[in-house]
Amino acid sequence: MPRFFVPPFTGEETSVTGEDGRHIARSLRMKTGDSLTLCDGEGTDYQCEITGFSGDEVWVRVLERLPSHSEPTVRVTVYQGIPKGDKMDAIVQKAVELGAAEIVPVAMRRCVSRPDEKSAAKKAARWQKIADEAAKQSGRGTLPKVLPPMGFSQAVERAFADGAVLLFYEGGGAPLREVICGETGHISFFIGPEGGVDDSEVALLTEKGAKTATLGPRILRTETAPLAALTAIMLLTGNLG
Repeated sequence: MPRFFVPPFTGEETSVTGEDGRHIARSLRMKTGDSLTLCDGEGTDYQCEITGFSGDEVWVRVLERLPSHSEPTVRVTVYQGIPKGDKMDAIVQKAVELGAAEIVPVAMRRCVSRPDEKSAAKKAARWQKIADEAAKQSGRGTLPKVLPPMGFSQAVERAFADGAVLLFYEGGGAPLREVICGETGHISFFIGPEGGVDDSEVALLTEKGAKTATLGPRILRTETAPLAALTAIMLLTGNLG
């Protein structure tokens, strides 16, 4: 069933406008009486029936309200060292599909890509659009946020304000199953760019209390590591399978 995000609303009727309205009316060629699912981005799904059209505005009637069943019990923020090229596009898309709540691009010491403020704003807008589309496609109950790129120190302060912090890097650490232990709160983890995590960054994170964890004996690429970490976290917290 087609699924679209709308702002939170009250009452038994609402409308879908803009790009989504055009998609429903013109691309999907849906008709009065057809069913679709709306989500308010805050964890509630609305099973709806189309009642009419006004140009690109689609009017619907709510048939049933249900809590979204697709949101994980653990909230995960991915702090990703900014990679080269378009790798971040795939990281954002797949991270959202796997259940990430937030993705934060981080300018780390060994990053080759260092977008200026104007370029960073454009990239952030692009990544958010990719995240929104991935959330729709994968049936998410919320719209995960992609923050504008930030410096490493700022990212560290932000991460520790939220809860548990993990560091995955080539230096290894404890097995993830020993670190997670059924955690269902908020987990933040850091992944380095192509060049890895600098020793000074490792020191800052561990001094503040971050736990180092391993994803196995193989060195994973920067675009592979966050997806492996998310999959493992979701499995260990009962949110996968």
